Amino acid sequence: MKNETVKLVVYVPETHADIVRKAIGEAGAGLVGDYKHCSFSVKGIGRYIPLETAHPTIGRIGKLEEVAEERIETVCYKKDLDKIIKAIKKVHPYEEVALDVYPLVLNPHETTYKNKL
Repeated sequence: MKNETVKLVVYVPETHADIVRKAIGEAGAGLVGDYKHCSFSVKGIGRYIPLETAHPTIGRIGKLEEVAEERIETVCYKKDLDKIIKAIKKVHPYEEVALDVYPLVLNPHETTYKNKL
């Protein structure tokens, strides 16, 4: 595909959600038709136990940590992923950024999905 698109999902503490969302949009993600900076968020609890070699921003080595987080979803061109992920890592507070990338069947950059399936 010429302009292959993906869904990008990143998990971030609620305290840093706005700055991560802004960085994602400024890096070029979130284009849907005639709109930019498009995203969807849902709140939840992230859990982890930092290992001995970790340098946790939040929490202590060997102790279960629970953090109020947001799952931020957006879309972008696959070719722009490296740039967008670098922008996320620049402002994200975690040492290890949890993110997922999913291929999309429909191109959200088009203004209509009509007759695409």
